[in-house]
Amino acid sequence: MNDAVSIPKILQPRRRARYLKAIAIFKILKGLLLLSLGISLLFLNSRAGWMDSISDWAEDELLLVHNKSALYLLNKLQEVLAGGHLHGTGLLALFYSGVLFTEGIGVYLQFRWAEMLMVFATAALIPLEVRHLWHKPGVVAIIVLAVICFIVGFLYRVLKKQPDQDVAPTEREVVETR
Repeated sequence: MNDAVSIPKILQPRRRARYLKAIAIFKILKGLLLLSLGISLLFLNSRAGWMDSISDWAEDELLLVHNKSALYLLNKLQEVLAGGHLHGTGLLALFYSGVLFTEGIGVYLQFRWAEMLMVFATAALIPLEVRHLWHKPGVVAIIVLAVICFIVGFLYRVLKKQPDQDVAPTEREVVETR
């Protein structure tokens, strides 16, 4: 029986590499998005300035003196922006973007450790997505969960099928090849 026949098409070396590169590019793009979000949350310090300008404008133009609920919401938003809640979110976004870049670049270069890291990091998102789907069902949540499950399943099958290539050859194998 031919080896190519017994291996599913998706796991054949050429297709496997193509899927891995597509997943890696997807991870790198997500990392870029989170990097820009983290940088904007941490380093663009004019948030209090704009909230003051927005609240002054809204007070003058919208007559918020008479609308206490809108004034209350604007004040709460200003407290969140000035209170440092976004600082922690920015740090978390930068950390996770680093993880995504490590996964994406490692998988693109076809390092086995990066594939394992991607399986564990991506599988850790499944309970969060299931919880999100439970509380806010929708088509997008189903698609995101399906993509995550596909990536985890595909990488698991690749890791299970493919022998460990990172192991250095033994002395005997080196001598036999000479």
